[in-house]
Amino acid sequence: MRWASHVSERASWDEALAECADGVTTALGAGVDPDLVAVFASPHHGGADQQLLDATRTRFPGASIVGCSGAGVIGGGHEVEDAPGLSLTVGSLPDVTLRGFHLRGEDLPSADAPPEAWAERTGVPLDADPAFVLLADPFTFDTDALLAGLDYAFPGAVKIGGLASGGSGPGDPQALFLNETAYREGAVGMALFGNVVVDTVVAQGCRPIGEPMRITGAERNVLLSLDGEPPVQKLQELYERSSERDRGLVKRNLFMGIAMDPLLETVQAGDFLIRNVVGMDPQRGVLAVGAQLREGQLVQFHVRDADTSAEDLRLALASYRSAAGDRSPAGVLLFSCTGRGRHLYGQVDHDTGIFDELVGSMPLGGFFCNGEIGPVASTTYLHGYTSSFAIFRART
Repeated sequence: MRWASHVSERASWDEALAECADGVTTALGAGVDPDLVAVFASPHHGGADQQLLDATRTRFPGASIVGCSGAGVIGGGHEVEDAPGLSLTVGSLPDVTLRGFHLRGEDLPSADAPPEAWAERTGVPLDADPAFVLLADPFTFDTDALLAGLDYAFPGAVKIGGLASGGSGPGDPQALFLNETAYREGAVGMALFGNVVVDTVVAQGCRPIGEPMRITGAERNVLLSLDGEPPVQKLQELYERSSERDRGLVKRNLFMGIAMDPLLETVQAGDFLIRNVVGMDPQRGVLAVGAQLREGQLVQFHVRDADTSAEDLRLALASYRSAAGDRSPAGVLLFSCTGRGRHLYGQVDHDTGIFDELVGSMPLGGFFCNGEIGPVASTTYLHGYTSSFAIFRART
Protein backbone atom coordinates (compact mmCIF):
# COMPACT_ATOMS: atom_id res chain seq x y z
CA MET A 1 0.00 0.00 0.00
CA ARG A 2 1.35 3.39 -1.03
CA TRP A 3 -0.13 6.86 -0.69
CA ALA A 4 0.74 10.32 -1.97
CA SER A 5 -0.76 13.78 -1.50
CA HIS A 6 -0.26 17.21 -3.05
CA VAL A 7 -1.95 20.60 -2.86
CA SER A 8 -1.85 23.48 -5.34
CA GLU A 9 -2.75 27.13 -4.86
CA ARG A 10 -2.81 27.95 -8.56
CA ALA A 11 -5.87 29.99 -9.50
CA SER A 12 -6.53 28.03 -12.71
CA TRP A 13 -8.10 24.63 -12.07
CA ASP A 14 -6.34 22.95 -14.98
CA GLU A 15 -2.93 24.22 -13.90
CA ALA A 16 -3.68 23.23 -10.31
CA LEU A 17 -4.73 19.74 -11.38
CA ALA A 18 -1.62 19.30 -13.51
CA GLU A 19 0.59 20.32 -10.59
CA CYS A 20 -1.18 17.98 -8.15
CA ALA A 21 -1.28 15.06 -10.57
CA ASP A 22 2.41 15.43 -11.37
CA GLY A 23 3.19 15.67 -7.66
CA VAL A 24 1.37 12.51 -6.60
CA THR A 25 2.54 10.54 -9.63
CA THR A 26 6.16 11.35 -8.84
CA ALA A 27 5.68 10.52 -5.17
CA LEU A 28 4.08 7.14 -5.90
CA GLY A 29 6.98 6.19 -8.12
CA ALA A 30 7.39 4.77 -11.60
CA GLY A 31 4.93 2.06 -12.55
CA VAL A 32 2.63 2.61 -9.54
CA ASP A 33 -0.92 3.65 -10.45
CA PRO A 34 -3.43 4.83 -7.85
CA ASP A 35 -6.58 2.84 -7.18
CA LEU A 36 -8.22 5.66 -5.20
CA VAL A 37 -8.13 9.41 -5.83
CA ALA A 38 -9.59 11.82 -3.26
CA VAL A 39 -10.04 15.29 -4.76
CA PHE A 40 -11.03 18.41 -2.82
CA ALA A 41 -11.51 21.79 -4.48
CA SER A 42 -12.05 25.26 -3.05
CA PRO A 43 -15.02 27.37 -4.26
CA HIS A 44 -12.64 29.29 -6.52
CA HIS A 45 -12.80 26.27 -8.87
CA GLY A 46 -16.56 25.84 -8.44
CA GLY A 47 -17.51 26.80 -11.97
CA ALA A 48 -15.59 23.89 -13.44
CA ASP A 49 -16.55 20.96 -11.21
CA GLN A 50 -17.44 18.54 -14.00
CA GLN A 51 -14.49 19.62 -16.14
CA LEU A 52 -12.18 19.12 -13.18
CA LEU A 53 -13.57 15.65 -12.55
CA ASP A 54 -13.38 14.68 -16.23
CA ALA A 55 -9.75 15.80 -16.38
CA THR A 56 -8.96 13.87 -13.20
CA ARG A 57 -10.45 10.72 -14.73
CA THR A 58 -8.41 11.26 -17.88
CA ARG A 59 -5.24 11.56 -15.82
CA PHE A 60 -6.09 8.53 -13.62
CA PRO A 61 -8.32 6.35 -15.82
CA GLY A 62 -8.20 3.23 -13.65
CA ALA A 63 -8.91 4.87 -10.31
CA SER A 64 -12.06 5.26 -8.24
CA ILE A 65 -12.60 8.95 -7.46
CA VAL A 66 -14.32 10.55 -4.49
CA GLY A 67 -14.28 14.11 -3.17
CA CYS A 68 -16.15 17.38 -2.81
CA SER A 69 -15.99 21.15 -2.55
CA GLY A 70 -14.27 22.56 0.51
CA ALA A 71 -14.00 26.06 1.94
CA GLY A 72 -10.39 25.09 2.56
CA VAL A 73 -8.38 22.12 1.35
CA ILE A 74 -5.53 20.04 2.72
CA GLY A 75 -2.84 18.25 0.76
CA GLY A 76 0.73 17.18 1.20
CA GLY A 77 0.32 17.91 4.90
CA HIS A 78 -0.48 21.59 4.25
CA GLU A 79 -3.69 23.52 4.85
CA VAL A 80 -4.95 26.11 2.33
CA GLU A 81 -7.65 28.50 3.54
CA ASP A 82 -9.25 31.62 2.03
CA ALA A 83 -7.39 31.09 -1.25
CA PRO A 84 -7.68 28.99 -4.39
CA GLY A 85 -6.84 25.42 -3.47
CA LEU A 86 -6.95 21.99 -5.04
CA SER A 87 -5.89 18.82 -3.27
CA LEU A 88 -5.27 15.31 -4.57
CA THR A 89 -4.62 12.42 -2.21
CA VAL A 90 -4.16 9.06 -3.88
CA GLY A 91 -3.64 5.49 -2.77
CA SER A 92 -2.29 2.40 -4.48
CA LEU A 93 -4.25 -0.30 -2.66
CA PRO A 94 -3.36 -3.89 -3.58
CA ASP A 95 -6.05 -6.46 -2.76
CA VAL A 96 -8.54 -3.76 -1.76
CA THR A 97 -12.03 -3.54 -3.28
CA LEU A 98 -13.49 -0.05 -3.75
CA ARG A 99 -17.23 0.46 -4.07
CA GLY A 100 -18.62 3.95 -4.64
CA PHE A 101 -22.23 5.06 -4.25
CA HIS A 102 -24.39 8.18 -4.44
CA LEU A 103 -27.57 8.62 -2.42
CA ARG A 104 -30.30 11.24 -2.46
CA GLY A 105 -32.64 11.73 0.44
CA GLU A 106 -35.36 9.64 -1.18
CA ASP A 107 -32.89 6.78 -1.70
CA LEU A 108 -32.41 6.17 2.02
CA PRO A 109 -34.09 2.99 3.29
CA SER A 110 -36.86 3.48 5.82
CA ALA A 111 -36.06 3.43 9.52
CA ASP A 112 -37.41 -0.12 9.86
CA ALA A 113 -35.73 -1.49 6.72
CA PRO A 114 -33.49 -4.55 7.20
CA PRO A 115 -29.69 -4.42 6.78
CA GLU A 116 -30.07 -5.99 3.35
CA ALA A 117 -31.71 -2.79 2.11
CA TRP A 118 -28.58 -0.83 3.02
CA ALA A 119 -26.38 -3.41 1.34
CA GLU A 120 -28.47 -3.06 -1.82
CA ARG A 121 -28.37 0.76 -1.80
CA THR A 122 -24.61 0.94 -1.26
CA GLY A 123 -23.58 -2.13 -3.23
CA VAL A 124 -21.54 -3.32 -0.25
CA PRO A 125 -21.98 -6.93 0.98
CA LEU A 126 -22.95 -7.20 4.63
CA ASP A 127 -20.05 -9.57 5.31
CA ALA A 128 -17.43 -7.42 3.56
CA ASP A 129 -15.99 -5.84 6.75
CA PRO A 130 -15.84 -2.43 5.03
CA ALA A 131 -14.74 1.05 5.99
CA PHE A 132 -16.73 3.99 4.62
CA VAL A 133 -15.54 7.44 3.58
CA LEU A 134 -18.67 9.61 3.47
CA LEU A 135 -19.17 13.10 2.03
CA ALA A 136 -22.54 14.84 2.10
CA ASP A 137 -24.20 18.09 1.10
CA PRO A 138 -25.36 19.86 4.28
CA PHE A 139 -28.35 21.53 2.61
CA THR A 140 -30.02 18.64 0.78
CA PHE A 141 -29.33 15.50 2.80
CA ASP A 142 -30.07 14.00 6.23
CA THR A 143 -26.60 12.82 7.23
CA ASP A 144 -27.74 11.65 10.67
CA ALA A 145 -30.17 9.22 9.02
CA LEU A 146 -27.39 7.87 6.81
CA LEU A 147 -25.06 7.32 9.76
CA ALA A 148 -27.76 5.62 11.83
CA GLY A 149 -28.62 3.31 8.95
CA LEU A 150 -25.04 2.37 8.19
CA ASP A 151 -24.32 1.78 11.88
CA TYR A 152 -27.31 -0.56 11.97
CA ALA A 153 -26.40 -2.46 8.79
CA PHE A 154 -22.61 -2.45 9.27
CA PRO A 155 -22.15 -2.18 13.05
CA GLY A 156 -18.43 -2.95 13.08
CA ALA A 157 -17.49 -0.73 10.16
CA VAL A 158 -15.65 2.59 10.36
CA LYS A 159 -17.59 5.54 8.94
CA ILE A 160 -15.68 8.79 8.60
CA GLY A 161 -15.84 11.92 6.45
CA GLY A 162 -17.46 15.33 6.39
CA LEU A 163 -19.99 17.74 4.94
CA ALA A 164 -19.09 19.71 1.82
CA SER A 165 -18.38 23.38 2.49
CA GLY A 166 -17.79 26.62 0.67
CA GLY A 167 -21.40 27.37 -0.24
CA SER A 168 -23.90 29.38 1.79
CA GLY A 169 -27.02 27.51 0.75
CA PRO A 170 -28.71 25.36 -1.89
CA GLY A 171 -27.66 26.37 -5.38
CA ASP A 172 -24.22 27.61 -4.43
CA PRO A 173 -21.32 26.08 -6.41
CA GLN A 174 -20.86 23.13 -4.08
CA ALA A 175 -20.14 19.69 -5.52
CA LEU A 176 -19.79 16.06 -4.55
CA PHE A 177 -17.43 14.02 -6.72
CA LEU A 178 -17.89 10.32 -7.44
CA ASN A 179 -16.11 8.64 -10.33
CA GLU A 180 -17.50 10.26 -13.51
CA THR A 181 -20.14 12.57 -12.00
CA ALA A 182 -20.11 15.85 -10.06
CA TYR A 183 -23.34 15.83 -8.04
CA ARG A 184 -25.11 18.86 -6.54
CA GLU A 185 -27.13 17.08 -3.88
CA GLY A 186 -27.21 14.09 -1.58
CA ALA A 187 -24.19 12.17 -0.37
CA VAL A 188 -21.39 10.14 -1.90
CA GLY A 189 -19.54 7.31 -0.26
CA MET A 190 -16.58 5.10 -0.95
CA ALA A 191 -16.44 1.72 0.75
CA LEU A 192 -13.08 0.00 1.08
CA PHE A 193 -12.74 -3.66 2.00
CA GLY A 194 -10.12 -6.34 1.73
CA ASN A 195 -6.50 -5.76 2.71
CA VAL A 196 -7.13 -2.42 4.42
CA VAL A 197 -7.75 -1.13 7.93
CA VAL A 198 -8.89 2.42 8.67
CA ASP A 199 -7.98 3.69 12.14
CA THR A 200 -9.74 6.82 13.39
CA VAL A 201 -8.84 9.69 15.67
CA VAL A 202 -11.67 12.10 16.53
CA ALA A 203 -10.55 15.27 18.32
CA GLN A 204 -13.58 17.33 19.35
CA GLY A 205 -11.54 20.24 20.62
CA CYS A 206 -12.89 20.50 24.16
CA ARG A 207 -11.57 20.15 27.70
CA PRO A 208 -13.64 18.76 30.58
CA ILE A 209 -14.12 20.93 33.66
CA GLY A 210 -15.54 19.90 36.99
CA GLU A 211 -16.43 16.26 37.63
CA PRO A 212 -18.53 13.66 35.81
CA MET A 213 -22.16 13.60 36.93
CA ARG A 214 -24.99 11.13 36.52
CA ILE A 215 -28.23 12.21 34.83
CA THR A 216 -31.02 11.61 37.32
CA GLY A 217 -33.73 13.34 35.32
CA ALA A 218 -34.13 14.11 31.62
CA GLU A 219 -36.87 14.71 29.09
CA ARG A 220 -35.79 14.51 25.43
CA ASN A 221 -32.95 17.06 25.24
CA VAL A 222 -33.77 18.85 28.51
CA LEU A 223 -31.60 18.08 31.52
CA LEU A 224 -33.79 18.10 34.64
CA SER A 225 -31.40 16.91 37.34
CA LEU A 226 -27.77 15.89 37.84
CA ASP A 227 -26.87 13.72 40.81
CA GLY A 228 -30.28 14.63 42.20
CA GLU A 229 -29.74 18.41 41.98
CA PRO A 230 -30.83 21.08 39.48
CA PRO A 231 -28.34 21.36 36.57
CA VAL A 232 -28.21 25.16 36.79
CA GLN A 233 -27.21 24.86 40.46
CA LYS A 234 -24.46 22.42 39.48
CA LEU A 235 -23.24 24.83 36.82
CA GLN A 236 -23.28 27.77 39.23
CA GLU A 237 -21.24 25.81 41.78
CA LEU A 238 -18.73 24.88 39.07
CA TYR A 239 -18.49 28.49 37.92
CA GLU A 240 -17.80 29.77 41.43
CA ARG A 241 -14.86 27.43 41.98
CA SER A 242 -13.38 27.84 38.48
CA SER A 243 -10.38 29.95 37.48
CA GLU A 244 -10.89 33.34 35.84
CA ARG A 245 -9.96 31.84 32.48
CA ASP A 246 -12.48 29.01 32.81
CA ARG A 247 -15.18 31.41 33.99
CA GLY A 248 -14.77 33.32 30.76
CA LEU A 249 -14.98 30.11 28.74
CA VAL A 250 -18.10 28.99 30.61
CA LYS A 251 -19.77 32.26 29.61
CA ARG A 252 -18.72 32.05 25.95
CA ASN A 253 -18.06 28.43 24.97
CA LEU A 254 -19.88 25.97 27.22
CA PHE A 255 -20.60 22.42 26.07
CA MET A 256 -21.84 19.17 27.52
CA GLY A 257 -19.92 15.95 27.14
CA ILE A 258 -22.10 12.83 27.10
CA ALA A 259 -20.46 9.46 27.77
CA MET A 260 -21.74 7.17 25.02
CA ASP A 261 -20.69 3.84 26.53
CA PRO A 262 -23.33 3.00 29.18
CA LEU A 263 -21.01 0.48 30.85
CA LEU A 264 -18.33 3.01 31.75
CA GLU A 265 -17.98 3.77 35.44
CA THR A 266 -15.02 6.13 34.93
CA VAL A 267 -14.56 8.33 31.89
CA GLN A 268 -11.80 10.26 30.16
CA ALA A 269 -11.78 12.91 27.44
CA GLY A 270 -12.18 10.64 24.40
CA ASP A 271 -15.24 8.89 25.84
CA PHE A 272 -17.53 11.91 25.45
CA LEU A 273 -19.75 13.06 22.63
CA ILE A 274 -19.59 16.88 22.74
CA ARG A 275 -22.80 18.80 22.21
CA ASN A 276 -23.82 22.45 22.66
CA VAL A 277 -25.62 23.72 25.72
CA VAL A 278 -28.40 25.42 23.79
CA GLY A 279 -30.58 26.89 26.53
CA MET A 280 -31.09 27.54 30.22
CA ASP A 281 -34.13 28.15 32.42
CA PRO A 282 -32.83 29.62 35.72
CA GLN A 283 -36.28 29.53 37.32
CA ARG A 284 -36.70 25.79 36.76
CA GLY A 285 -32.98 25.13 37.08
CA VAL A 286 -32.83 23.09 33.86
CA LEU A 287 -30.53 23.07 30.84
CA ALA A 288 -31.22 22.22 27.19
CA VAL A 289 -28.54 20.30 25.29
CA GLY A 290 -28.17 19.60 21.57
CA ALA A 291 -28.73 15.85 21.97
CA GLN A 292 -31.29 13.38 23.25
CA LEU A 293 -30.61 12.53 26.89
CA ARG A 294 -31.59 9.67 29.16
CA GLU A 295 -31.38 8.91 32.86
CA GLY A 296 -28.27 7.07 33.98
CA GLN A 297 -25.89 8.63 31.46
CA LEU A 298 -22.62 10.13 32.68
CA VAL A 299 -22.08 13.73 31.59
CA GLN A 300 -19.52 16.44 32.24
CA PHE A 301 -19.31 20.13 31.36
CA HIS A 302 -16.69 21.06 28.74
CA VAL A 303 -15.19 24.30 27.42
CA ARG A 304 -13.40 25.19 24.21
CA ASP A 305 -10.86 27.73 22.94
CA ALA A 306 -7.71 27.57 20.82
CA ASP A 307 -5.53 26.30 23.65
CA THR A 308 -7.99 23.61 24.77
CA SER A 309 -8.53 22.54 21.16
CA ALA A 310 -4.79 22.14 20.63
CA GLU A 311 -4.40 20.30 23.93
CA ASP A 312 -7.26 17.92 23.09
CA LEU A 313 -5.74 17.17 19.67
CA ARG A 314 -2.36 16.43 21.21
CA LEU A 315 -3.91 14.08 23.76
CA ALA A 316 -5.94 12.24 21.11
CA LEU A 317 -3.01 11.79 18.72
CA ALA A 318 -0.58 10.82 21.49
CA SER A 319 -3.06 8.21 22.69
CA TYR A 320 -3.35 6.81 19.17
CA ARG A 321 0.41 6.70 18.72
CA SER A 322 0.84 4.94 22.05
CA ALA A 323 -1.78 2.32 21.21
CA ALA A 324 -0.62 1.87 17.60
CA GLY A 325 2.45 -0.15 18.53
CA ASP A 326 4.18 -1.42 15.41
CA ARG A 327 1.34 -0.52 13.03
CA SER A 328 2.56 1.05 9.79
CA PRO A 329 0.08 3.69 8.58
CA ALA A 330 0.51 4.60 4.93
CA GLY A 331 -1.76 7.61 4.38
CA VAL A 332 -4.28 9.91 6.03
CA LEU A 333 -7.45 11.81 5.19
CA LEU A 334 -8.28 14.68 7.54
CA PHE A 335 -11.79 16.10 7.85
CA SER A 336 -11.44 19.30 9.88
CA CYS A 337 -14.00 21.94 10.80
CA THR A 338 -14.06 25.32 9.07
CA GLY A 339 -14.06 26.72 12.63
CA ARG A 340 -10.56 25.37 13.23
CA GLY A 341 -7.49 26.15 11.14
CA ARG A 342 -5.96 29.59 10.93
CA HIS A 343 -9.10 31.34 12.17
CA LEU A 344 -8.94 29.50 15.49
CA TYR A 345 -5.22 29.09 16.04
CA GLY A 346 -3.83 32.15 14.28
CA GLN A 347 -1.44 30.00 12.27
CA VAL A 348 -1.54 27.72 9.25
CA ASP A 349 -0.91 23.96 9.25
CA HIS A 350 -1.73 23.66 12.96
CA ASP A 351 -3.52 20.31 13.05
CA THR A 352 -1.47 18.77 10.24
CA GLY A 353 1.71 19.90 11.98
CA ILE A 354 0.71 18.27 15.27
CA PHE A 355 -0.12 15.04 13.43
CA ASP A 356 3.29 15.09 11.77
CA GLU A 357 4.96 15.71 15.13
CA LEU A 358 3.13 13.09 17.19
CA VAL A 359 2.21 10.33 14.73
CA GLY A 360 4.73 10.76 11.95
CA SER A 361 5.25 12.24 8.52
CA MET A 362 3.10 10.59 5.84
CA PRO A 363 0.87 11.64 2.93
CA LEU A 364 -2.04 13.61 4.40
CA GLY A 365 -4.90 15.30 2.56
CA GLY A 366 -8.49 16.35 3.17
CA PHE A 367 -10.60 19.47 3.55
CA PHE A 368 -12.32 21.87 5.95
CA CYS A 369 -15.91 20.73 6.50
CA ASN A 370 -19.33 22.07 7.46
CA GLY A 371 -19.58 19.13 9.87
CA GLU A 372 -17.31 16.20 10.59
CA ILE A 373 -18.21 12.51 10.66
CA GLY A 374 -16.52 10.13 13.06
CA PRO A 375 -17.10 7.54 15.78
CA VAL A 376 -17.36 7.98 19.53
CA ALA A 377 -17.37 4.62 21.29
CA SER A 378 -19.19 2.30 18.87
CA THR A 379 -21.54 4.86 17.29
CA THR A 380 -20.93 7.29 14.43
CA TYR A 381 -21.89 10.95 14.85
CA LEU A 382 -21.92 14.22 12.98
CA HIS A 383 -19.71 16.63 14.92
CA GLY A 384 -18.79 20.30 14.92
CA TYR A 385 -15.44 22.02 15.63
CA THR A 386 -13.77 18.63 15.23
CA SER A 387 -10.83 17.10 13.39
CA SER A 388 -11.56 13.54 12.25
CA PHE A 389 -8.57 11.59 10.97
CA ALA A 390 -8.88 8.46 8.80
CA ILE A 391 -5.55 6.63 8.99
CA PHE A 392 -5.10 3.93 6.34
CA ARG A 393 -2.89 0.87 6.64
CA ALA A 394 -2.66 -2.60 5.16
CA ARG A 395 -4.36 -5.38 7.11
CA THR A 396 -1.49 -7.80 6.37
